[in-house]
Amino acid sequence: MVQSHFSAPEIECGGCAGSIEKALTKVEGIGAVQVSVEEKTVTVAHDPILVSVAAILTRLEHAGFPATLTEG
Repeated sequence: MVQSHFSAPEIECGGCAGSIEKALTKVEGIGAVQVSVEEKTVTVAHDPILVSVAAILTRLEHAGFPATLTEG
């Protein structure tokens, strides 16, 4: 598993965090999702062979939270 970090400026509340977690945790290859409402970030532990960063970005966008990949 690798960790990828995303900035998602549309995150505003705990409900947003719950929606993101629900959208991502059911994807095969994603092991853990951590959302910070305060920092408007999403950290995803995933198997890069099973799910790509592009697929995660697409899933976030479809859930209503367009995001960009960040460093660290």
